[in-house]
Amino acid sequence: MNARQVRFKQVDVFGHTPFKGNPLAVVFDADGLSGQDMQTIARWTNLSETTFICRPTDPEADYLVRIFTPVYEMPFAGHPTLGTAHALLESGYVPRRAGRLVQQCGVGLVELAVHEDGSLAFVAPPARIAPLDADELQLLKCALRCDGIGFITRPPCRMDNGATWLTIGVDSPQACLAIQPDPALTWQIMQKTGMSGLAFYAAHAPDGPATLEVRCIVVDGPFDLYEDPVTGSANAGIACLLAARNQRPGASYSVRQGTAIGRDGRVTVHYGEDGKIWVGGRSVTIVDGTVRLG
Repeated sequence: MNARQVRFKQVDVFGHTPFKGNPLAVVFDADGLSGQDMQTIARWTNLSETTFICRPTDPEADYLVRIFTPVYEMPFAGHPTLGTAHALLESGYVPRRAGRLVQQCGVGLVELAVHEDGSLAFVAPPARIAPLDADELQLLKCALRCDGIGFITRPPCRMDNGATWLTIGVDSPQACLAIQPDPALTWQIMQKTGMSGLAFYAAHAPDGPATLEVRCIVVDGPFDLYEDPVTGSANAGIACLLAARNQRPGASYSVRQGTAIGRDGRVTVHYGEDGKIWVGGRSVTIVDGTVRLG
């Protein structure tokens, strides 16, 4: 019996040129796969996320996507949202509404805009934001290996929009790029706050390469830290946080991320007059073919 094969793409998301963004594996026609099957495939691709496109169960959605890391399923993530939409459109899918897609995922329905220049943007899901207490701040200070927290310019907070980030504004891009967290203590602060990673942001000078510099450190265990090249969920959360604090850099702004690990990710943020926050960027397909499922 012939093994089942389905379409497969590997997409570089938030990059202006190939290999400078964040890679994503996309598996099409995944309705026949169990959650365990999807987890096995995601573990094999060994990318930060692998997505599986299925038929939607909500009549308002164009498609349903399930998002897996090599270890667990996520209700939402930003670069998988953009990369999956890019792969689907490139495969020939025609949206039900011109210039719009609606993705169904673990956080519900996510609206995407399809721009004429080929870029895509998604509406940032609402973010739940909560401050840290004194003990958590002290532990964070130790985890960031600093005698004080003078370089932190805004109160650190928990941020949850389907992905969970301990979000920290610092006083310069140089400080942002120089941070080297202690792995064991970072794991402790993650356990204490219920977050899954650290998201740092800092403002560039007006003539800089972008409005903000962003770094995201993912924590999977007491000695298992890695830097995410470009992170849609964290950028969406930072955009929500800035709006909540009346600190928006303008109606639109740009982000550079991945600098510390040799990437050059670029994210755009736009605050719509209707209150929606759009997080966008470009994607390029690197691998296009089929994957054998059994």
